[in-house]
Amino acid sequence: MSSDFHATDDPFATFAAWMEEAKASEPNDPNAMALATVDADGLPDVRMVLLNGLDRRGLVFFTNSESAKGVELAGQPKAAVVFHWKSLRRQIRARGPVEPVSAEEADAYFATRPRISRLGAWASRQSRPLGSRAELEEAVAARDAEFGAAEPPRPPHWKGYRIVPTSFEFWQDMPFRLHDRAVFDRAPDGSWTRTRLYP
Repeated sequence: MSSDFHATDDPFATFAAWMEEAKASEPNDPNAMALATVDADGLPDVRMVLLNGLDRRGLVFFTNSESAKGVELAGQPKAAVVFHWKSLRRQIRARGPVEPVSAEEADAYFATRPRISRLGAWASRQSRPLGSRAELEEAVAARDAEFGAAEPPRPPHWKGYRIVPTSFEFWQDMPFRLHDRAVFDRAPDGSWTRTRLYP
């Protein structure tokens, strides 16, 4: 697959090609993306999360539904993300409505996480005040003792979200800030149109 985003009308294929190139060149977390949501007052909020799934249904990430982003997505189930790969001098933006992934999909991904991460999902009251690092470590240890030899199941508040893109924008750094850009917009019938943009 060519990584030239002007050579295809399929943004998912280009996304996948760029992600593979990023995996070979980025020193850390090529699947990291800045996720933007809005709170009840319409104030934007952004943070880094990891892309944990990509197919033609959309972009999947997992989080604590009681966290700030979980609460914001419950109130306004729309989001935007941006990937920036400094080693490749590229970025991809995407946005669209957000839907929950199935419980089966969330269970399957949760089971792949290291045990300490699964315990942390039970112990962390994400986004809420924490008195000390020791308090968090004690909460993890308490959950470890609670589950004993059993594998920690997925907590009910730990969920997956799928961004269903209505648009993608691909950006390639070029000399003298004459960058290369194109936006893909999804039509109601599911097809995509590509438009080259001024830098």
